[in-house]
Amino acid sequence: MFTRQTWLILAIAILAAAAGGWLQHRSRLAHVPAGVQVANVGDLRPDLALPDPDGQTHRLSDYSGRRVLLNFWATWCGPCLDEMPLLDQAQADYGAGGVRIVGIAMDDPAHVRRFLAAHPLDYPVLIGQLDAPSTSLRLGDTAEVLPYSVLLDATGRVLAVRRGPLQQAQLHAWLAPGKP
Repeated sequence: MFTRQTWLILAIAILAAAAGGWLQHRSRLAHVPAGVQVANVGDLRPDLALPDPDGQTHRLSDYSGRRVLLNFWATWCGPCLDEMPLLDQAQADYGAGGVRIVGIAMDDPAHVRRFLAAHPLDYPVLIGQLDAPSTSLRLGDTAEVLPYSVLLDATGRVLAVRRGPLQQAQLHAWLAPGKP
C-alpha cells in the first residue's frame, strides 16, 4: 500500500514531468513578436517583397494567378537538399499546368549564390528574412524548422503546409491538374 508520503512524492513527480514537457514543447515554438501576423491555412499570404540571389526584389503577389508551392530551405539543411531534385522534377512535370515552385532560402545570400552556381534549379529562388519575424514564421512556420513548404492557391490563399521534406505522393496530391 502507498502511504500518504508516497502519494505526495508521486504527485509532485507527475507535476514536475508535466511542467518539463510543457516547457520543452514551448521552447521549440518560435515566439511570435507582438503585432506580427502569421498566415494559417485559409488565410491570404502576406505580400512579402524578397530579393533573389542577385538582389532583385520580387513580391509574392508576382506569382498570383497560379498555384504556388513555397519551399523554405537552407544550404546547410540535408533534408532540404535531398528534396530539391524532387521539387525540380515537379516544376518540370506540373509547370505547364500553371504551377510555380518558388524556393525561399533561409540562408546567407553568398552561400545561396555559391550553391545555385554548383546546383542550378529550374525554379526561382528568393532569399528569406532571417531576422525576427522570419519569412518562414510569417508564413506559418511557428516551429521555424526546415524544410517547410506552403501551398498557395491562385489567389494567394494558404491551402496547406508541411513541416519536413515533401514526398512524391504529397507533391502529386498538391500539384496535379484538377486539384482545387
